[in-house]
Parts: sequence; structure tokens; C-alpha cells
Amino acid sequence: MTSPRASEGRGSARRRAALVAAAVAALALPLAACSSGTGPGSGSRLPDSRTSAPGTVPAPTGTAASTTAATTSGATSGTTGTNGTNGIPARLEADGTTVTVGDPAAAHTLTVYEDPRCPICEQFEQANAGQIQALEAAGKIRVRYTFASFLDQNGGGGSKRTVNALRAALAASPDGSGFVALHTLVYQYQPDEQTDGFTVDFLLQLAGRVPGLRSATFDAAVRGQTYGSFVSASENAFTKSGATGTPMVEIDGDKVSNDDGIFDAAQFKAMLADHGVS
Repeated sequence: MTSPRASEGRGSARRRAALVAAAVAALALPLAACSSGTGPGSGSRLPDSRTSAPGTVPAPTGTAASTTAATTSGATSGTTGTNGTNGIPARLEADGTTVTVGDPAAAHTLTVYEDPRCPICEQFEQANAGQIQALEAAGKIRVRYTFASFLDQNGGGGSKRTVNALRAALAASPDGSGFVALHTLVYQYQPDEQTDGFTVDFLLQLAGRVPGLRSATFDAAVRGQTYGSFVSASENAFTKSGATGTPMVEIDGDKVSNDDGIFDAAQFKAMLADHGVS
């Protein structure tokens, strides 16, 4: 017969174990995604993986080759486009919110939901941008982006300004290649989420790193938030998708778990290979 004291001891042990498990889960959540819920700290930062100080953009060198190296690491095939992106095209889909990068007829599709201020998206992009762009340039994959801006609910407007600038970059050249280069730079030099560092001037500095992107029309679109309706529609599309945070990643329609695997280039390469992408 089990004594009341022994039963009570086991019950206490189970409660302690449950509390520890809950604490571990709570600590792990910020590493998985930036939450679309409101309130401070909804997207805690992963350890920095930047190649430069946050919010600092090197002065333009004036050469397309150096900018290409900085923005398209790993994209080694194809011909160089007007914006130094090895000719990787981008276009706006008929739904008015999805931006597709790569050959529209590619056999495989990577779907990515991102918020420009999300530090977890930064981790994903810095780990994988090179191999993703190489696959795009080789015509093996197309990437469909939908952009959220929910982190602006915590204060500021950096996400909205950045999504607007990305849409302006898409419109700046016939092949949309300016989008690819600017998108890479956004995550290469992402300011700290809490600083709201994606100011108009900072975004124009980033755009200045992309050969041929800046013009009077582009600058006016960034300063005047010309594509505000696109920004709002994109956020609505994100909400309707059922995603609760960013990044949300799908490979050929299969949702990929936001565990450590998508933040490691080798592991993500293996995930892609499991879907026949190589």
C-alpha cells in the first residue's frame, strides 16, 4: 500500500517536472519564430549572425562586382542582371501580394512568410540566402514571398517602410531583379528589432548598394510610401494564411517545422533534398 507521503512526493515531483518543461518551452518559443501577437518582446532576438554592425551600411564602392559579391553569395549561374543579381527574375503574382523569385516554371516551390524586422527571419536568410539564390539561378526552384508587418505593432513603422521599399525595387526594373538584391541586403544589415531602424534614409542607403536601383522615381516611392496598399494587402494575406509568426516556410506545400534545422545551411539543404531539390 502506498503511503500518503510517498504519493504526495511523487505528485510534487510531477508538478516540478511539468513546470520545468513549461519553462523550457517558453524559452524555446522565441527561437522558433517572431510571434504575430502584440506586445513588447513578441520576437526575441537570436544570437547575432551579422557580418557587420547592425544598422551600418558600408559606403558604396561604385563597382557592380563588389555589390554582387555582397548580395548574392552562392548564386553562381546565370547572367548578371542590371542590379547585380545574376539575372534572377522576380515578379508580382496576380493575387497582388505574392512576390515570386526565380523561374515561374521551376519544378519546386519554396514559400516563405517574413516580417522585415523579425530577427528570426534574419537568421533564416543569413543561413540560407546563398544556396536559395543558387537554386533560383539554376532554375531548380522558385520562391514565393509574402510579407507581414505585424512587428510594427510594437512601435514604429520599419516593417511597413521596408515592404514598401521592396515593392518599389520590384517595379524599378523590367525583370524585377532589384528586389532580389535589396531583399538580401535587408537581412544582411537588419537593425535591431527594438530600434525601428529601417528608416527611409537607411533604406535608401541600402538601395544605394544595388547598381542601377536608385532613381528619382524609386526614391520618391520610398519616401512617399507609394506602395502602402501593397503593404496592407500583404499583411492581410499573411493573416489569412493562418500563419502565427515568421518565418513560416513551406517546401512544395509541406510546412517546415521552425526548429534549428532551418537556421543551419547544411540541415536546410538536406530538407530541400528530401523534397527532390538539389
